[in-house]
This record gives sequence, C-alpha cells and structure tokens, in this order.
Amino acid sequence: MDHLSHNRRAWNRESAEGGVWSIPVDATAIAKARNGDWQVILTPRKPVPREWFGDLHGKHILCLASGGGQQAPIFAAAGAQVVSLDLSDEQLSRDRMVAEREGLAVTCIQGDMADLSGLAADSFDLVFHPASNVFVPDVLPVWRETYRVLRAGGNLLAGFMNPAVFLFDHAMAETSGELKVRYPLPYSDVEHLSPADLERKLKSGDPLEFSHSLDSQIGGQIAAGYVITGFYEDRWMDDSWLFSRFSPVCMATRARKPG
Repeated sequence: MDHLSHNRRAWNRESAEGGVWSIPVDATAIAKARNGDWQVILTPRKPVPREWFGDLHGKHILCLASGGGQQAPIFAAAGAQVVSLDLSDEQLSRDRMVAEREGLAVTCIQGDMADLSGLAADSFDLVFHPASNVFVPDVLPVWRETYRVLRAGGNLLAGFMNPAVFLFDHAMAETSGELKVRYPLPYSDVEHLSPADLERKLKSGDPLEFSHSLDSQIGGQIAAGYVITGFYEDRWMDDSWLFSRFSPVCMATRARKPG
C-alpha cells in the first residue's frame, strides 16, 4: 500500500479544511517573534523550553513534517534561516502564505520525512520535528537522516506519540466510556485493522497511522548517534480524549549530535 500518497492526500484535505495544525499564526505573533517574544510546540500544548533553542539568529533550521504556517514563520521572524519540508502541499502553502504576508524567507520543499537525500549533509544547526512520525511505518530512517543533515553540535527537537495510545480502540471508548486493550504493539493501521475497518478509514480520507516503540523512538535516536539531553511528556489539548485523562499522550526529546 502506498501510504505516502494516501497520507499526502489526507493531510492536504485536513489542511484545506482548517484543522488545528493548519491554522497559520497571525501578524501579532510574527511581530512578537521579531522582538524575541515567541514560543512553539512539539506536542499538543506544552511550549518547548526556550533553553532548548539558544539564540536563533542566523541559525539554519529544518522544520521537518511541521508545515501549517505555525512554527517555520516564527523561527524566520526570530532571525533564523528556515527550510520547511513536509509531505503535504497544502501544509506547505500555509508556511508560504505567512512568509509572503510578513516578508519572511522560508524555503518550502515537498517531501518525505524519512528521505532527506535532497538536502546536504551537515547543513543545519537545528531540526524541529513535531509529533508527526506517527504517519511513517519506520521511524529509524528519520533519525538517521536528521543526524546526517545536522552539523556537529546541532540539535534535533522531536515530539512523538506515547506508544500506549495505540493499545486501545478509542472510537469504542467514546461510546462506552471505557478503555479496553485491543491491539498489539507496535501498531499499524495497515496490519491491525480489519479489512472492512481499513477500507472505511481509507475512504474517510484520514491519514494512516503507525505506532513506534520507545526502543525505536528513543533508542533509535541513540543508535543513530544522538545524545539525549532533554525530555518531557504532554497531554492532549483538552479533556475530550479519555486516554489523556489518565496518561500523557505525547513525549518530546532534545538530542544533540556530538561534536
């Protein structure tokens, strides 16, 4: 199954419909960022600690699978040189729209987060990767590719889903009010949904999702060569999701390329 083509169409639709991750920042947020007053998120609601960034002025930043007109324009307004790479054309159009509206320089590239072969090695000081690797079946190439394009001493800031989220049937939980274990881990829509449920998901236009173990998420970064230097957990943006009332839904790491 061509998950890339499907997820590209799915995120184009999500973006065009104005989903929460596709609402561009306004002129006020850009003006504040130009004056050093800004924050961004890797996970649903916790701002990334400012000490994870250092001074952005003049830094080369890759926003990876982070389109939507939210983070890339903020970084550019804060003085960074920004490349935004995203699978979705519509998500990139949000970055491009804010950049043009505010006179910012953001280079937009349509592509797969697991294939950065079009980008030179040792070319970025920071890779900013919000919780989006849930949309790729194998996360290890993401860590290897980001390590390759980072300069020595550079940092990868990454958000990712709590693997335990995928144990449960959340649609069933909405009606029953109970969380019941249904799926093995690591989970894959393609492998673990019934043929009928998978067909319904494909027809709905929702993106295909894949869980990854902590061994792949954190251990995979270490295996790629990174040194983990920061970590936090986060819950959903409100209490509407039953799982989030009991457990964090996302995690974030700061990882340094030695040198």
